[in-house]
Amino acid sequence: MRITLNGVSKQPALGTVSLAYGTGEAVLARAETEQRPSVLGLIASGRMKPGSGTVAIDGKEDSGVIRRSIALVDAPDVCDPAPNVTVAGVTSEELMFAGKPSGPGATKRMLATLGFDSHARDAIGQVSPTVRIRLLVELALLRDGVRGVVITAPDRHGGDPNVWWHIALDVASRGYAVLVIAGDASAAAIAARSLVERLETPWEAPAPDDDPGRDDSDASFLDLPDVITRPVPVIRAQHPDAGDPGDPGDPGDTEDLTLPEPDATRADSSDTAESSDE
Repeated sequence: MRITLNGVSKQPALGTVSLAYGTGEAVLARAETEQRPSVLGLIASGRMKPGSGTVAIDGKEDSGVIRRSIALVDAPDVCDPAPNVTVAGVTSEELMFAGKPSGPGATKRMLATLGFDSHARDAIGQVSPTVRIRLLVELALLRDGVRGVVITAPDRHGGDPNVWWHIALDVASRGYAVLVIAGDASAAAIAARSLVERLETPWEAPAPDDDPGRDDSDASFLDLPDVITRPVPVIRAQHPDAGDPGDPGDPGDTEDLTLPEPDATRADSSDTAESSDE
């Protein structure tokens, strides 16, 4: 599965953006300001029609299939849980959305499975970013037909961005498509940490015939995440079984403007799906 955004925009909030993410791949798209990540997340998950450009899944424009295949996670003012709701309450609600048993017993078992049973009575707004993001992502993946997630603005919760980036990598390694939308500072921190990890890893020379066309005098063959410096640059960490990430194209202007009214207050509701296709 591959989701491709080609020259999409939503004026006045979002300038022209092109990117792609697919099965077994974690992609970090940079989007600054409080408002833009939610707009980009809604478009990338098939829940909002772009003002211009196209959103396709495996080459076909079908927002319904994209909505059913991609879960939008923690988008501000769209589908983020109320901060005072307990972790148990959030878990129960998400189990219900997934069509799973959602009573106290089922909720307790799910939290134990995830290792978060000690947080059951904590307010979701008070738990660490690690607990919050892992919980919301794992619960979203329980929904029938979901093959990927769009995680929106996880950096707004603070903490080390590498923590939630490694969650994204783990989910991608399990065969899901993952798009994370975050700011420039997070992208820089993730890229820097990746470089440090590579430098700390003992290097073993490959067999001479492994890649006869490669110039081993050039460090570019090190498997670092690809940092593309464009208005919506992307850091990719590709699973070995994933295909070519592709070229994100040439994004255009990305002025900081006002967020348009979302099609509905909850991105995963049937009402939102209806309105986004109008």
